[in-house]
Amino acid sequence: MNQQEFLVLKNAIEKKEKILVSGCLLGMKINYKEEGSLVQELLQLMLKGQAVAICPEVLGGLPTPRPCCEIRNVDGEQKVFNEKGEDVTETFKLGAERALDTAKVTGAKIAVMKSNSPSCGSGRIYDGSFTGKQIKGDGIAAALLKENGIIVITEEEFLECIQ
Repeated sequence: MNQQEFLVLKNAIEKKEKILVSGCLLGMKINYKEEGSLVQELLQLMLKGQAVAICPEVLGGLPTPRPCCEIRNVDGEQKVFNEKGEDVTETFKLGAERALDTAKVTGAKIAVMKSNSPSCGSGRIYDGSFTGKQIKGDGIAAALLKENGIIVITEEEFLECIQ
């Protein structure tokens, strides 16, 4: 997280502006394993009416639980496959578009999203081999949000920022 992103987050928190947050980070059991990854400090923002819960995968129409998915580079294009080998790229793109729509409607300028996720990962994602190996890159929703001027940070960066 750079200094500008840090200031945008601090400003958003102080001014009680809306912040997009991956629903799993708010304790919602909506990740692929039907589990949450609660970050108490983010839950407090939600309870104050500041955090707007999103899950691009659910917004795109995927069920909970669902097969694990990872991004692969196929002929120079990012594609999302589940562990069964099914191409779910279009579902991920739809969820990303809906997450962007939510940012626009709420006026959110920053999003705190689940690290390493094929939707929400920012800076690092799994490599598509389903072996746990990570590479540089962004999830489908995180990339679309960034392309549209929304700052995307991980829950780890959020926690570093507020301490």
